[in-house]
Amino acid sequence: MRKIDAYIFKKYIGTFFFAISMLILVVIIFDLSENIDSFLKHNAPWKRVVVNYYVMSIPYYINLFIHLFAFIAVVFFTSKMAARTEIVAILSSGISFWRFLVPYMMAALVIALMSLYFGNFLIPKTNEIRRQFKNEYMEKLSQSAGRNVHVQIAKDEFVYVESYNIAKEYGFKFSWEKYDGSKLIYKAMGDVLYHDTLAPNSWYFDPYAVRYIDGIDEQLTKGRNYDTIINLYPTDLYKLKEDFEEMNFFELRDHIESMKEKGSEGVKAYEVEMHTRMSAPAAVIILTLIGAALSSRKVRGGIGMHIGIGIAIAFSYILFMQVSKTFAISGSLSPMLAAWIPNLIFCVLGIFLLKRAPK
Repeated sequence: MRKIDAYIFKKYIGTFFFAISMLILVVIIFDLSENIDSFLKHNAPWKRVVVNYYVMSIPYYINLFIHLFAFIAVVFFTSKMAARTEIVAILSSGISFWRFLVPYMMAALVIALMSLYFGNFLIPKTNEIRRQFKNEYMEKLSQSAGRNVHVQIAKDEFVYVESYNIAKEYGFKFSWEKYDGSKLIYKAMGDVLYHDTLAPNSWYFDPYAVRYIDGIDEQLTKGRNYDTIINLYPTDLYKLKEDFEEMNFFELRDHIESMKEKGSEGVKAYEVEMHTRMSAPAAVIILTLIGAALSSRKVRGGIGMHIGIGIAIAFSYILFMQVSKTFAISGSLSPMLAAWIPNLIFCVLGIFLLKRAPK
């Protein structure tokens, strides 16, 4: 049985990497044809185009399609085994169908662990380089939040900035208020707010006026260059498109907690991203079971029939995932449930197909 395990394992892994390699090559060609005008317009060095953009995009593209191409790889090589009556021979020799699935699960676990590592640790690092290149030569990822920016930085603490200059990292007409319940106890104001590059949450404002309020008693101080630490980061004052792409799992989790403390908008998009990173590896295992159960029976349509059904199932999985994400971000569905609903639905489908598979 060891030889059969190795045979199926190599078939799965080999087919998967060959298919995903061909896909990445096609995706890169299409992406280059679409963005070549932008590269030429901004005089992007071709060495940076190749290394900083396309090489750094490879882990992203692999992880984006990993569960679907794992599924298609299983359907493809299992259908060929069924067409050549190899599966009938294996099961007729006394090997149970569940034992037959062991090398599938071993290969699926390897790919799932790769997806887990890529999505939570490797891709955030490569995305830092890729997104920096994209911001320089393709599109600006940072966008102004507009005028009159209000940010809650902690419980009963609020910051207001009339406008913020992203490039020079300073804002105009700044105020910082602290409350005890509904009572204002502290207010700091400045004409210009500057970000101190020594620390990510270090700021100074100039000129300043600070009021300390204790009931009917009030103390006012004025001066120049008031240095302080505020639970405020430059990214709180402007929009950075999909900045969660640069965060590993632990950074993303901490960022979500920080956003919740501040009462920031858009936290659900970050929660959906975090849960999706955990559900995608599980999808590899579920779709592998579905693919093996679906393709192990010899049918009249042969490989074409199995691949056609497999592609339909793959696209329906994508559809379920996109619909559930949309409902979660709109606020009508839990982010965790949205990320796991497709897996739960297809897990039920997998159980049904496994019961009907040839034993």
